[in-house]
Amino acid sequence: MSPEDITAQTTSGNNHDQPIHLSGSIQPHGLLIALNAELEIWQVSNNTQNYLDQQPQELLGQPLSCLLATQQVTAIKQCLEKKIGSFTTFKIPITTINGDRYFDAIVHRTSNALILELEPRDSDDEVSFLGFYGLVSEAIAKLQNTSNLAEFLHLVATEYRKITAFDRVMVYQFDQQGAGSVVAEVKREDLPPYLGLHYPATDIPEPARQLYTQCLQRFIPNFPAQSVELISQNSADTTPVDLSWAVLRSVDPCCVTYHQNMGVTAILVIALIKNQQLWGLISCHHQTPTYLAYEVRKICEFLGQIVSLELGHKVIHSELDYEVRLKSLQAEFVELISQADNFIDALIKPQPSLLALVNATGAAVCLDNEITLVGATPNIEQVRSLITWVDSQISERIFATDSLPKQYPEAIEFKNTASGLLLLRISQIQRYYILWFRPEVVQTINWAGNPNESIQLQADGSVIFYPRTSFEKWQEIVQLTSLPWKQCEIDNALALKNAIVGIVLSKAEELAKINQELERSNHELASFAYAASHDLKEPLRGIYNFSTILIEDYAQVLDEDGIDYLQTVLSLSVRMETLINSLLRLSQLGQTETDLQLTDLNELLNQVIEVISSSRQDTESYIHIPRPLPTVQCDSVLLNEVFTNLIINALKYNDKPEPLIEIGFISERESDNALKATSFPVFYVKDNGIGIQKHHYQTIFRLFKRLHSQEKYGGGTGAGLAISKKIVELHNGQIWVESSVGIGSTFYFTLGQ
Repeated sequence: MSPEDITAQTTSGNNHDQPIHLSGSIQPHGLLIALNAELEIWQVSNNTQNYLDQQPQELLGQPLSCLLATQQVTAIKQCLEKKIGSFTTFKIPITTINGDRYFDAIVHRTSNALILELEPRDSDDEVSFLGFYGLVSEAIAKLQNTSNLAEFLHLVATEYRKITAFDRVMVYQFDQQGAGSVVAEVKREDLPPYLGLHYPATDIPEPARQLYTQCLQRFIPNFPAQSVELISQNSADTTPVDLSWAVLRSVDPCCVTYHQNMGVTAILVIALIKNQQLWGLISCHHQTPTYLAYEVRKICEFLGQIVSLELGHKVIHSELDYEVRLKSLQAEFVELISQADNFIDALIKPQPSLLALVNATGAAVCLDNEITLVGATPNIEQVRSLITWVDSQISERIFATDSLPKQYPEAIEFKNTASGLLLLRISQIQRYYILWFRPEVVQTINWAGNPNESIQLQADGSVIFYPRTSFEKWQEIVQLTSLPWKQCEIDNALALKNAIVGIVLSKAEELAKINQELERSNHELASFAYAASHDLKEPLRGIYNFSTILIEDYAQVLDEDGIDYLQTVLSLSVRMETLINSLLRLSQLGQTETDLQLTDLNELLNQVIEVISSSRQDTESYIHIPRPLPTVQCDSVLLNEVFTNLIINALKYNDKPEPLIEIGFISERESDNALKATSFPVFYVKDNGIGIQKHHYQTIFRLFKRLHSQEKYGGGTGAGLAISKKIVELHNGQIWVESSVGIGSTFYFTLGQ
């Protein structure tokens, strides 16, 4: 590795004391000339005497033509038109007082200068294309023919050691936090292994990692070598030269110490880029000073670009099967929930399951206060508390952590089921979440030395980073951590959210159309029912009247069977008229607006009981009212009908010698989980009658639905509860029943929601 250009930090939050790209010095194995737009020498390294037989002061302020031929100057001038960071290389001779000297010239442009770097070479000979091809062609062929990622990375290290002949070559991979590990290594047999060791993010800080995405190679042939300062023509000129792309950029003393502690004297580092992000490094170490010719380094850089391209393919190949499986599961899952009537059931019941979508072991689906658990999860109350924490701390639509207890300490209690959390916020308005869980996985991590050794806390509370002195294996036991969530799993969760939103919008549009059509149909049906029931009453009345006349005036003409037939016609016409009246009443309710007024329900109930008692003896003795009823806003005429229907049913469907009926209410603070949530009083009519089986709880509220034969329990049309339900709904309320067969029933209703 190369903890490139670390400088001591005096506090944990401050920037480096000196930006690494503005060091103002270079390594001594070459020289650097900074030119202005007129190609005049603006700054120069203080070692020109060694290479050009001229002092820096003799060159400063001079045109570049004082060193190079016109053709060379023209070629360098064209580099002013190129983009920043674009390199141009030449093989150039420079005439000195001691004869011609040959250099590799590397030219690039910065925002305020044209940089010319010169590295000496033995002659003007250069590696031919065939020589270059011979070095890399076999390596490229081997790399392309290897599909396994681990084998591929080992082969990369092997080929680089062949080209460089360095003592050790490693492939180093970064994680999401900037720390890294050695994933491939080829070395001298007598050197200690680093394969599998981890290195903290402080070894290669963010500024250095960022530079590797710009300049793909870093070469340091001799760490102990003294750096060479850049000199300006005007000593008062403190404008720094941007050395971000400079091949010769000097090395920070901290970096020097770090590598000397490792026993390393020379390094060559090649950046590996995947999806435009720094994936890792090819790090070549040597224990003695070693100079690699510029052509060899460019071959290594070119091969690194090939490796980066192939790396993307290899990683994709290793992950593709898993991602394809996740996508396939998701497509099947989305199709199932798009066709389902119940959203919760669609999420938790079908195969593939909700867990397989992100490879989780447990999940919780939260729709407001309704929480459904799947698989291995914390309990309901723990999940509810976790969601409360999420509401206050997490604003992102998706949140993932492989160590929930470190952010939410209460999670230690359920680390065995939920050390890892992937949270998907379905709605920004309502508390709609899906939470996936993973259990704790205790891991042993092998570090290259104690990573905390480089961090020292000062007496004033500041933090200083020092180069580590030991790189021997140091083990750390990591707890309260799950397997990390892969990006493809997080992407799958996000895609699920988008699919759910699309399905909801589609369902909402369909529902709006259906509601419009239902509203029109209901209006037409109510109008038809009213007209039909009203118009049918006249012929029915005629049937009744003529049947009565036949019985009264023509009884002597008819035999006994004929009279029985006429009696049946009379009975059926009465029954038919009762049904029509019920239908007419229900259709009238559909076209009626409620007349809401403050009504004392005690007075209303007294009127109801008085009317029922006039036709049924001892009714008052059967009815118990535990406490006075409240005064409420309601349509007194309609509510009278509700109480009448419920009390008559309580008396009718009762096989006890002494029927008992209790009428009362339960306020909001008195209600429990058995009752539907409401902020209004819940009224009830309770009896000790025959009871109702649970599967009939909804059936009894349908028009003309009777649970018994017409002759049993005093007859009836089966319309009373349907009418009562309609009246309650006109008051924006609800009505429902709870019952035990043979023990009795309790009808509850509200007059608001």
